[in-house]
Amino acid sequence: MIRLFDFIFSLIGLLLTMPIIILISIALLTETRKPLFLQKRVGKDKKPFLIVKFRTMSEETTSIATHLVSKSALNPFGSLLRKTKLDELPQLWNVLIGNMSLVGPRPNLFNQEELISARDSLNVYSVKPGITGLAQINCIDMSSPDLLAKTDAAMISNMSFHLYFKYVFLTVFGKGRGDNVSL
Repeated sequence: MIRLFDFIFSLIGLLLTMPIIILISIALLTETRKPLFLQKRVGKDKKPFLIVKFRTMSEETTSIATHLVSKSALNPFGSLLRKTKLDELPQLWNVLIGNMSLVGPRPNLFNQEELISARDSLNVYSVKPGITGLAQINCIDMSSPDLLAKTDAAMISNMSFHLYFKYVFLTVFGKGRGDNVSL
């Protein structure tokens, strides 16, 4: 049933935000040749998938966890996109095609070994990664791997339709934040 909600909400979300996605893409073209990029992430059962993202950092930025990246790596428009969470919009495509859910643990990179180990020990990879979840609305990011893994595991074990809608609602209306970049 969650997959049905994911499909319907991501389709509606993409249709409603397509003008915004196009405008952001055009705006990003002034800063980069490629406004969208694909990045390999850890998915359900630790299988790789390609996440679609707006490019909020320079093309030369190495593929490391966001909290390890210097703030200077952000492109000027990227900072605004991250603050407003508009940088998440392309991930609706990942939800639509079934790589992600709207609600689930944020997908990490394969080089985040400490987080992978912590999540693996708590069976977090038994579900699809998501755009939002308990950790996101409580401002817990990947800089605290053990806390993040425990929060993800708690969310998974308590998941219900009520909580699914609550996390989506709270995220849409501004609760929480994405991963912070370092200063």
